[in-house]
Amino acid sequence: MADKSITKTELVASIASSTGQSQSAVSSVLDALFSNVAEAVASGSKVSIPGWISFERVDTAARTGRNPQTGAEIKIPAGKRVKVSAGSKLKAAVK
Repeated sequence: MADKSITKTELVASIASSTGQSQSAVSSVLDALFSNVAEAVASGSKVSIPGWISFERVDTAARTGRNPQTGAEIKIPAGKRVKVSAGSKLKAAVK
């Protein structure tokens, strides 16, 4: 099964041709979107585009893990992660 990914350049070109906007304008909007999402999630806010996707910061508890090479127990500190959830429209598009 071949891995098919779309690069940012391909995405920008596709959106630009669909909307009639310039690629530089579309690229600026995408950069601003990702920057704003990152800032909001980093500050603890949840970002949601209803039906499509949501991003939120979650706290993880400290836990004990194992080094897979040696089998020795290691302490994994508490931390923060990003949770990304697909919305109903995105899920339906995949079916």
